[in-house]
Amino acid sequence: MIPSRPRILSLTANQYVSIATINRVQEYKDSLKTKAEQLLLKGFPEKIVKLNELLESPNFCNRNLTEVHQELNVPIPDPIAINHSEDGHRHKRIKLEPVENSADDASGTEVLALPTGPIPCNKPLCDIVRIVKPYIIQLLEDSNLLKMWISFMIPKIEDGNNFGVSIQEDTLAEIQSVESEAAAFFDQISRYFVSRGKILSKVAKYPHILDYRRAVQEMDEKEYTSLWLVMSEVRNRYCSLHDLVIKNLEKIKRPRSSNAESLY
Repeated sequence: MIPSRPRILSLTANQYVSIATINRVQEYKDSLKTKAEQLLLKGFPEKIVKLNELLESPNFCNRNLTEVHQELNVPIPDPIAINHSEDGHRHKRIKLEPVENSADDASGTEVLALPTGPIPCNKPLCDIVRIVKPYIIQLLEDSNLLKMWISFMIPKIEDGNNFGVSIQEDTLAEIQSVESEAAAFFDQISRYFVSRGKILSKVAKYPHILDYRRAVQEMDEKEYTSLWLVMSEVRNRYCSLHDLVIKNLEKIKRPRSSNAESLY
C-alpha cells in the first residue's frame, strides 16, 4: 500500500509564492512600525531643536530686507532728444496709432538680447531655497510614514468600543493635512520664480518705468518673508504632530481595550 503524502506537499507553487509574499509584506509592516516609533520618539524632537537653531541663524533672523535686493543687470537707456532740428525749428511729434488689444499687449522695446548679459536669479533667496527644500521633502516623507503607521494599526471594523478608532482617524486626518500643506510649499516656491520672471520681462521691455524695478524688489522681500514662514510652519508642524501623537499614543497603539479581562 502506497503511503499518503504529507498534506503540505499538495500546495501548488503559486501558493508557496503567496505565502512567501505575505511574509515579506508582514516584515515590511513590522519594520515600518518600528521605524515610525523611533522617528516619533527620537527623530521629531531632534528635528524640532535643529529647526529652532536654523531659524535663529543669520539666514532667517535677518530683519534688514534690503539685503535680499539684487542688481537687475538691465541698464536704463539714455533718452533720445529729437525735438529740435539743426535749424532750430521744433519738429512735430509722430502720433502713434491706438492699439486695439488690451493694455498688456501694448508695444514696448523689442527685446532680442540684453547687451549686458542674462538677468541673474536672486542669489540670497536661491541659497535659502536650497536650505528650505530638503526640510519640506523630509516633512513629506515623515508625515507619509506616520500616516502608514497609524493605518496599519487601525483594527477591523466592529460594533462598539470605537472611541480609540476615532482617535486614530482624527490623528490620521491631521497628518494628511500636514502632508498636503507641505506639498503646497513647493508650489509656492515655483510660483515665485514664474512671477518674478514675468516682472523682469516687463523691466526688459520697459526699462524706463521704475515701478517694475521696484516691484521686483518688493517681490524678493515678500519671498524672503514667505520662506521664513515656511520654515516656521515646518517646525510648528513637527511640534504639533509630535504633541498630538504622544498625548494619544496609548489609544493609537491599542484602540480597543478589553473590559472583560478586568471583570474576571
